[in-house]
Amino acid sequence: MNETEIRNQIIRKLSEIETQEHVRILHAVESGSRAWGFASPDSDFDVRFIYIHEKDWYLKLNPERDVIEYQLDDVYDVNGWDLQKTLKLLYKSNPTVFEWSASPIVYQTSAYFQDFKKFLPEYFSPKTGAYHYLSTARHNYHAYCEKEQVRLKKYFYVIRPLLACYWILEYQTTPPMLFSDLRILPQAQEIEPLIDSLLEIKTQTSELGTGDKIPELDNWIHQQFEITEQIIASAPEAENRNWNKLNSAFLQSFLSWNNY
Repeated sequence: MNETEIRNQIIRKLSEIETQEHVRILHAVESGSRAWGFASPDSDFDVRFIYIHEKDWYLKLNPERDVIEYQLDDVYDVNGWDLQKTLKLLYKSNPTVFEWSASPIVYQTSAYFQDFKKFLPEYFSPKTGAYHYLSTARHNYHAYCEKEQVRLKKYFYVIRPLLACYWILEYQTTPPMLFSDLRILPQAQEIEPLIDSLLEIKTQTSELGTGDKIPELDNWIHQQFEITEQIIASAPEAENRNWNKLNSAFLQSFLSWNNY
């Protein structure tokens, strides 16, 4: 299938979710390597969405699951978060919320979510975000890049969060999703030839492409781990946030139910 057919199929899947789960999807995006701008020819589609139930669902005494996992196979990875869960995580400055709102590939959205996006920056904590991306980079490196033979695409799962970390420390804002935007940073230019080489391999080979470890890149990664840890540790803590706008946003979602 071509990209238009895939997109139409994803939109149909989102409609099926609304019908089967009795929810309204407020925003649905691509969140993986396709949204980052370095997909392989056979990369899967990482579809993420934020949804809301009808009001009575939230008034039950027994807690219900606040995640929908619709499909996971070689082509699609489709799952989403309930709005209440999303707002609680936003209060904690969870970076995933900011990434979903910034994805360049939007499958479905709503006027409500576009209004909701306007106050997202008020809940962004640079220190929390930087630690998240540093932790992600470390986890991915230890999980995927310590063997002699490496799935080469996994290097990007280390490089991108490291650059996102530097973006936050430099600009005190949420990092862009596209890897091409992160490449303007001086830290990326230090390894520009290696990045170009890896991108060429990744965009032309399958997800299973492997190769020898790259010592020069490994050395750069370890150096960045040490440098960023020191910078983040000395960064100021986030100012206290309040629940007022999040509570209002949650209540407004019910008033807007029929306008999605």
